[in-house]
Amino acid sequence: MVAPLLWYAVGGLPAAVLYRYANTADACWGYRTPRWANAGRVAARADDTLNLAPARLTALLLAGRHPRLREEARRTSSPNAGWPMAALALRLDVRLAKRGHHELNAAGADPGEREVGEAVRIARRTTMVAVGLAAVAEQLIRRPRGGRR
Repeated sequence: MVAPLLWYAVGGLPAAVLYRYANTADACWGYRTPRWANAGRVAARADDTLNLAPARLTALLLAGRHPRLREEARRTSSPNAGWPMAALALRLDVRLAKRGHHELNAAGADPGEREVGEAVRIARRTTMVAVGLAAVAEQLIRRPRGGRR
């Protein structure tokens, strides 16, 4: 949710559409099959690049500046996906794992019903803050110099 808002704030609707196109192309073509290898590689790199700042901003909004965030985020193979996941794992003090791939906050407890409910509340609040920040950023970026619109 943060990434399209950030790109909208930076470049308006064209930037948000470009972001969504790259993100969707990665989901469609980003698989390692011979047929889609070239298109998938380009789409995956574009998606990774466009998500560098939004992933870290999302993590900051979710958990603040946690001292172990960078270390935990690097446990995933994705340059970006680990940031929000690690932030939430650390904030809730739960262990999040994908069997055979990564384990975030290994010392944390297994998540239960309470943690799922809290994660939903945190995600909702984070989304509202992101919308507010995007609105303010959009106004600051697009405000003409020397006066009103």
